[in-house]
Amino acid sequence: MMMKKNCAEVQGLRTECGSSAVICNQSSVLSPQSLVLSPERCGRSFSYGNRTAYPLRVQSAERGFTLVEMIMVIVITGIIGGMVAVFLKAPIQQYMDVGRRADMTDIADTALRRIGRDLRLALPNSVRVTGTCNGSATCFIEFLPTTGGGRYRAALTASGTGDILDFTVADTSFDVLGPAPLPPSGTQYVVVYNLGIPGSDAYAGSNRTAYSGLNTPTNIAISAMRFPLASPAGRFQVITTPVSYVCDPVGGTLTRYSGYPIQPSQPSAVPIAGATSALLAKNVSSCSFSYSPNVVAQRSGLVTMNLGITENGETVTMYSATHVSNVP
Repeated sequence: MMMKKNCAEVQGLRTECGSSAVICNQSSVLSPQSLVLSPERCGRSFSYGNRTAYPLRVQSAERGFTLVEMIMVIVITGIIGGMVAVFLKAPIQQYMDVGRRADMTDIADTALRRIGRDLRLALPNSVRVTGTCNGSATCFIEFLPTTGGGRYRAALTASGTGDILDFTVADTSFDVLGPAPLPPSGTQYVVVYNLGIPGSDAYAGSNRTAYSGLNTPTNIAISAMRFPLASPAGRFQVITTPVSYVCDPVGGTLTRYSGYPIQPSQPSAVPIAGATSALLAKNVSSCSFSYSPNVVAQRSGLVTMNLGITENGETVTMYSATHVSNVP
């Protein structure tokens, strides 16, 4: 009976103070003395017998944080972040350096491979180099790319038929032994026995004539031309307009020029008149070309290339060598 009475009284206190902290279903008996508290714990009071009781105000379990606590968290987080950044800086920098070096290596390798691929298609004895080519000055390499070729008929058949390539007159057609080259697309020329010397120089035009097309699947039509020298192996080549690679370490570029007219003298200034340009590499810090025409018994030439790419104070230098056939 005492417990129920006290619980009812406590429920009254809960109503007075707006708090749900007093629990009445406990097995212990609440005494009126337990309700006598300090005035600071509740905003209102009531009388219980000859005593004045103050309802209990229980603080909520949810509470915020002070400005000081927030500032301390920010400062500690900043200190921890700074310490982590010190340890992460070196690995991240190394990762970026490795990526940059790989990019520079890829640029240099791609450029040298492109030049080497073009040089393997060069007309025999058509490669020429000009410029200082000491690695720090502008350097030019030029050649005449071939698009096809074959063997021409040098003698009549046993029955006296066939269209030979006549070296005694200005001939306009000849038979091809084997598959004929594709019909011309754009400006193309037929060259016979190019030696790269006066009297047999495709640049000068002494052994070069326009490729007109195919009369038959095995007969080539050309502009009237008396070729000065016959090829011992009966070979001819079909060429197109020249290609030049120009390395400019001062401007930091490696550029490919094509589509310009064939000239007796090699271009030595850029831009090349009438040419189409394509940038192969930038950030070029050094570049050089060299050409040795008689590496293997005057039958094979050798082009050597050095290319340096510099970025953010680091330089990647690559070397490449390409064999060029000089058998006309």
